Amino acid sequence: MSISLRDRIRKRREEEDDDMMIFIFPALYLMGSTRGGGQKKKRHTSNETGEVKVRRLLEGHVKNCQVTFRMEPHIFRELATYLRRRRIIVDTRITVEEKLGFFLYMLSRNASYQDLQVYFGHSNDTFHHHINHFFNKVIPVLSRRFIQPPDPNQVHQKIQDNPRFYPFFKNCLGAIDGTHIPISISPDKHSPFRNRKGTLSINVMVACDFDLNITFVSSGWEGSATDSRVLRSAMSKGFQVPPGKFYLVDGGYANTPSFLAPYRGARYHLKEFGARHRRPQNPKELFNHRHALLRNHVERALGVLKKRFPILKVATFHTLENQVKIPIAAAIFHNLIRSLHGDEDWLDHQPDNIDPSNFVALPSGDQMSDPGTTQGNALRDTIAQEMWAQYQQHLN
Repeated sequence: MSISLRDRIRKRREEEDDDMMIFIFPALYLMGSTRGGGQKKKRHTSNETGEVKVRRLLEGHVKNCQVTFRMEPHIFRELATYLRRRRIIVDTRITVEEKLGFFLYMLSRNASYQDLQVYFGHSNDTFHHHINHFFNKVIPVLSRRFIQPPDPNQVHQKIQDNPRFYPFFKNCLGAIDGTHIPISISPDKHSPFRNRKGTLSINVMVACDFDLNITFVSSGWEGSATDSRVLRSAMSKGFQVPPGKFYLVDGGYANTPSFLAPYRGARYHLKEFGARHRRPQNPKELFNHRHALLRNHVERALGVLKKRFPILKVATFHTLENQVKIPIAAAIFHNLIRSLHGDEDWLDHQPDNIDPSNFVALPSGDQMSDPGTTQGNALRDTIAQEMWAQYQQHLN
C-alpha cells in the first residue's frame, strides 16, 4: 500500500519532535538540579575539614579549646596520645584527635548528629559509628583507668592535717551523694523515671574524695528511686566499704557504720553556722557542722561537673543505654582534667554552651531516711562526744 503525502509529512514532524526532546529533557534536568531538585547538591563544601578545625583549636588560644572541648589543649593532646598508644582508638582516614573531638563536642553542647555534620563535615553514619564506639568501647575502658576507689590504708591529708577532723574522721574515705540527670524516653516508659518534680530523670550515685576526684559512679536507676535504694543496689553490684571505714552521706541515707549521716533535728547546713549564727551548742551540732564541711566536697564536685558539662542538665537524643553512660563519661573527663591540673575558675565566668532555658527542673535531695542502725548510731555518738570534749577544752 502506498503512503500518502499527508502521512509522510506527519511522520517527519514526529521525528523532528523526538529529536528536539533529546535536547530539551537534559536541559530541563539540569535546570531542576540547580533549584534543589534532581541531582543532590554537595552538602559539605568548606575547605576547612574537621581535622583542620581540631588542629586550629589545639594550636590557638586556650580559651577556644576550653569552650569547645571543655579542657585545655595540653590535656586534649595527653588524652589523644593515651588513646592512640593503648590502641583504644586508632587513626584511620579520620585521626584520633578528630574522633575525640566528635565526642567532646557532643558532650559539651548536647550536639546532635546534624550539629556534628555541620561542624565537622562528615556523614551521619560516620558520627553514629564513632559516638557509639565511644559509648560502648572507650568509656568502659577509661572508667576502669580513671575512676578508682580511694586507698583505704591512707588518711587523706585534708583530714590528717586538720585538728577539727583528725582523729575523728581518720577512717573516712570520702562523701556520697545522689544527683538526678534528665533523660528522654518513649511515653510508654515514663512512669518509673518520673521524679518528685514530675520530670523524667535517672538517679545517679556519686562518691568523691576530698580532692574532688570522683571515685565511684552508679548510673541508671529510675528517677523515682530513692538515694538509699540506689546505694543498696551499688553495694549488691560490687561497691565496697572496707571494714572500719566509712563514707559521709546526707539525711537521705540510713546512718550505718559504713555510711555516717548527720543527726536529725540539729543544725546541719553550713549557712546555719555562718556569720551572726551561734557556734555549735552541743555534740550533735558540732558533729553536724564538721560533717557538713567534709561532705560539702561531693556537692562541690557535682557542681563543677555540671558547670563543665551542662549536658547533665538537659534531656538528650541518645538511646537510654547511652544516656546512662553520659554521667560516667563526664566523671572520667572531670578526673582526667583534675589530674592534669586543668583550670576550673574559668567556668565561673563562662556562659553555658547549652541554653539554660532547656535545663530540666530536678529534685535536690531525698526526704529524711530511717534513723539508722544501732551500730551506726553508736559510732556517730562516740565521734560526737570525743569531738565535743576536744572542742570544750579548746574553748577553756
